[in-house]
Parts: sequence; C-alpha cells; structure tokens
Amino acid sequence: MASKFQVSILPKYCKGCGICVSVCPKQVLALGKDKAQVEHADQCIGCLNCEYHCPDFALTVTEGGNDE
Repeated sequence: MASKFQVSILPKYCKGCGICVSVCPKQVLALGKDKAQVEHADQCIGCLNCEYHCPDFALTVTEGGNDE
C-alpha cells in the first residue's frame, strides 16, 4: 500500500545532519552518502516532523504520494 504522503529531499540543501532521521517516528528517512534519503516512503504518516526540524529547509512533505 502506498503512502498518501510524499517526502521530497533537495540534495543541494541537505548537509546530512541527520536531524530529520532522528525525529521521524516511522523511520522513513535514513542517511546515505552524507545526505538524507527516503528509505520507506510507504510508512510516512505526514507528521511533518522532518520538515519542521530541518535547519536547511531541504525537506518537504506533501499529500498525494505515489500510487504505484
């Protein structure tokens, strides 16, 4: 089942601090290659913790995730 939320990361803004990874209650995000990446997109509950805590505004969470 696909999530109804989509997490987007702008790699040019992400400095790989890991704050978003630590505040996600569903472990949607992980650090890889010194940047945050979406690991389990289908688990996103749209809490916006990652977006609110990112000091570099590198993440956005939107409704209407991928229906694949």
